[in-house]
Amino acid sequence: MTAVEAHSQPTTAPPPPPPAEITYSGQYSVNPLAEVGFRQMCTQIPAVLGRIARLSWRTDRRAVQLLVGCHVITGISAAALLVATAHAMGPILGDGSAANRLHGALPALFVVALAAALGRGAGAVSTYAERRITPLLTTETDSALVEAVCRVEAAAYAEDGFSDRQEAAEMGVIRTHVMVTDAQRFLSALIRLVTAGSVLSVLNVMMLPLLLLAVLPAGIGAVLSARVDYEIHYSNVADRNVRGMMRWWATTSKYGDEVRANSMTNYLVFWYRALSDRCDRRTLAAAPRTLRIALLSALAGGVFLLATWGALAWLAMTGRIEPAVAATAVIAVQTALAALSQVVINGAAVFHTSLYLSDLQSFLDESAARAPRRGPHELTPPVEEIRLDEVVYQYPGKDKPAVDGVSLTLSRGQILAIVGANGSGKSTLTRLLTGIYLPDKGKVTWNGTDLADADPTTVWRCTGLVPQIFAQWPLRVRENVTLGQPRTHDDTPVWEAIDAVGLREAIEDLPAGLDTLLARDVFGGSEFSGGEWQRTACSRALYRRPELLILDEPTSQMDPRGEHQIFERIKAIAAERITIVVTHRLENTKIADHIVVMEHGRITEQGRYEDLVHAGGTFAELLELSQDR
Repeated sequence: MTAVEAHSQPTTAPPPPPPAEITYSGQYSVNPLAEVGFRQMCTQIPAVLGRIARLSWRTDRRAVQLLVGCHVITGISAAALLVATAHAMGPILGDGSAANRLHGALPALFVVALAAALGRGAGAVSTYAERRITPLLTTETDSALVEAVCRVEAAAYAEDGFSDRQEAAEMGVIRTHVMVTDAQRFLSALIRLVTAGSVLSVLNVMMLPLLLLAVLPAGIGAVLSARVDYEIHYSNVADRNVRGMMRWWATTSKYGDEVRANSMTNYLVFWYRALSDRCDRRTLAAAPRTLRIALLSALAGGVFLLATWGALAWLAMTGRIEPAVAATAVIAVQTALAALSQVVINGAAVFHTSLYLSDLQSFLDESAARAPRRGPHELTPPVEEIRLDEVVYQYPGKDKPAVDGVSLTLSRGQILAIVGANGSGKSTLTRLLTGIYLPDKGKVTWNGTDLADADPTTVWRCTGLVPQIFAQWPLRVRENVTLGQPRTHDDTPVWEAIDAVGLREAIEDLPAGLDTLLARDVFGGSEFSGGEWQRTACSRALYRRPELLILDEPTSQMDPRGEHQIFERIKAIAAERITIVVTHRLENTKIADHIVVMEHGRITEQGRYEDLVHAGGTFAELLELSQDR
């Protein structure tokens, strides 16, 4: 076979790789229900009802008072309904003409109608109160979750299981849509059950335990089924989290060109379906368990319910209760049975909710514990000096430090350039300098104050950061520059920052200027090019007029004119602050007063540009490689 023939033979391509299995260890890898018994699960119901009540009380006290009042009215009307029914049955089942019997029952029937109307009215009002509480409560818990994630130490994002616990907490937010409904239905059914049970106890004390036994198996089955549902939810958390992230990446217009031009559509659809199938397999594998639970609880409940009706029939046929009492008992049994079923169903729903609320609350508690609490010292400008003393930082789960024993002194008015290969620790060093990360060893001080002892909000008020991967916020142009922190009521400082990065012409061409929404996917929004977005990111840092200005590859997407303008501006304002530039374009380091070269988390060379060019070290090698094109 010739080479041409071999080349023309069709080859079988390997199948697309399936999604990776997400596994991790540690405190988040253990299902919190794995070792919880049935009794412990049931005892959570009063606790979660109390939690719902406290949350609701903080949200809308008047609506809670209205809700409680409606439940009291519901209980009173249910009791009145059964008592009046018993009074009405006497004349109706007694002797005499139909007219006389009806006339004798009219007062009691009037009370029955009034009680029924009162109960229905209370139910309607309680629904109104519930709808007042639910949206506010959902918003409050959702906002609390977002705030918690925004306020944690940045190092928490790198911990195994953090994003999965966040996804589990998101389910707790979703459950707040129904938790007030479930709780109020549970309480309403419980009140009706107590009322009907009291009437049954008065009629014949043997009826109540039989009725309880008739529905108890259903309650046990519902709670056990809720436990199975939660176990499925817990086992799918990691895959569901990754699937949700990939869904956004695959469907956003931001990456639509890359998806299409690189023929990724088929693989992304395959990947998404494969991950969905994996979740479905876990769900379907648990179906036989839920079927067994449902069948056994239904069988046991049916046996006891048959015994209940049999006992009532035996009492009536043997004359142990009067016909009127027996008729009332039938209604009371039906009322109690319906109420008890609702208690079971909604009690199980409340228990189910408690599982997700526990996830939410535990995540909020853990996030609060991770919020920066470093010390009371407040840093105030000007920042004259920043020092790093033998600083070491290692990311969770990594074998080697990202920054290893770095010492450095920065002074006001100085421009420092940090260079090095990818993964050398440059960006991690900038995070340590700003206090985003705290070192594992050594210390970082501003004006002599250790950042571990300083209030981080006062530190970050003095920083301006242009990260290598910067945000493209779906906000108006003005807010993309000010980041929602305007210094004045007029736009003069905004335009100054825009002019400093050469972005005025692009903004004046937008439909609404500074008021244009930078979100093409939203009706009425517009979009910047990559270079224009990077100029916007630089304008944010310049607008802040920070004491420490850090620019991490600030011109990687700009044209030469824009790049020159940015670096000229950096030189012009350098005397008022400490400036750090991280760059791979070594020619740009000529503006720096001092250059450090990083390798494997350590500083291996440092000095001025002219010194390093002729030193024959890594800097000279990288510069030569960049020019050999």
